[in-house]
Amino acid sequence: MTELLKRPEGKTLEFKRDLSSAAGVLRTVVAFANTAGGIVLIGVEDGTRHVRGIADPLSLEERLASVLTDGIAPRLVPDIEVLPWRSTNVLAVQVYPSPGRPHYLKAAGIEAGVYVRVGSTNRRADDELVAELRRASLGKSFDEQAMPGLDSEALDFRAASECFAPVRKLKKADLETLRLLVPHQGRKVPSVGGVLLFGHETQAHFPDAWIQAGRFAGTDKTRIVDSAALHGPLPKVIQAAIEFVRKHGLHGFDIGAVRRTDTWSLPPVALREAIVNSVVHADYAQRGAPIRVAIFDDRVEIENPGLLPPGLTVEDLRRGVSKLRNRVMGRVFQELGLIEQWGSGIQRMSAACRDAGLPAPALEEIGTRFRVTLHTTRGQAPPPDGINQAILDALSDGGGLSTNEIAERIARTPRAARTRLASLVERGLVREIGSSPQDPKRRYFKATQE
Repeated sequence: MTELLKRPEGKTLEFKRDLSSAAGVLRTVVAFANTAGGIVLIGVEDGTRHVRGIADPLSLEERLASVLTDGIAPRLVPDIEVLPWRSTNVLAVQVYPSPGRPHYLKAAGIEAGVYVRVGSTNRRADDELVAELRRASLGKSFDEQAMPGLDSEALDFRAASECFAPVRKLKKADLETLRLLVPHQGRKVPSVGGVLLFGHETQAHFPDAWIQAGRFAGTDKTRIVDSAALHGPLPKVIQAAIEFVRKHGLHGFDIGAVRRTDTWSLPPVALREAIVNSVVHADYAQRGAPIRVAIFDDRVEIENPGLLPPGLTVEDLRRGVSKLRNRVMGRVFQELGLIEQWGSGIQRMSAACRDAGLPAPALEEIGTRFRVTLHTTRGQAPPPDGINQAILDALSDGGGLSTNEIAERIARTPRAARTRLASLVERGLVREIGSSPQDPKRRYFKATQE
């Protein structure tokens, strides 16, 4: 109880002074069940967190159970518990994320009675969000759905082949293996994911499947310096967005004994992970705004349509818990080497920022969108930790090592080694020689101090 009172209201906690407004409690319970669960404390003022307590707790518990049973469909049975607090009591309603979502208020019907939790508020779900709740309860993703009005020619096989070229040669049969083509009534048709990734006319079907990039002067959106509308196959759009940020120079510099060395004020690993995550986790069923990358003097904001998937909180993301919204896109991105392990992207971003002496990325739900903010105001970079120091020691002989050789030296996977190496390259402690990330002859050397 004490720990709950220390927390402010948020996605999984709400305070209610009393049960005088049963409708408010019903909306919150429905929103919790449809989103990530939560606790309602009745008998606590929401502004001051002052515990007023409740009279006759057993009677109120019985009344509340009846209100929830009569007011919500499909039926919900949350845990209701009387918690003693000093000389009074508080009623706690523990709501779990429900596999039976979407739940709704019986009095309003499913058309107007479905609510989700956004921050510390309950938001009525529109048709697209209700459909996503249904898909989540069935274990399906939007991008797996068939598009029966199209045929296989709607996919640009040449564009797909170009994207896969650094990894392997793409065959026509791979379109089915990757679920870019799916069976529908005896024929093969594109999936939503197929059209999003490699459609000839993606914008005609999904007008918001692109990235809007902008560079603003200062720290707000008062004056825009440059902008770009990035369209095309999404793997290429990701690279174009990264290049746009790089073009706009978030540069600093270190002064050495002999010359100045330019450094990035934003770790490339963190930027790449943030943009890839925004594309693969966007809710493309929403209409109204594309993915956005906004560059300011002190930060970069990457924002995509869609709340966190049902059952997920920002705290979950920071712990490495993840739910993939778009499975077809995720499978393709995994093959292309853009992502590897679900849930690790946020942790890689945080590690890269920490190694660069930057604050951890800010993660927040805003309206029906999700935003990642990467700060570029650099503090004092910390010294290398034990693993990074082991990499530097391994490179001390000057002969250069490959990613796999370094992974063996530090007893980590090649992917983990690449993440570490990218951070060390960013900090100017390691230099790399190779034509591309897929170059088998790419080698790493300890940077010389000049």
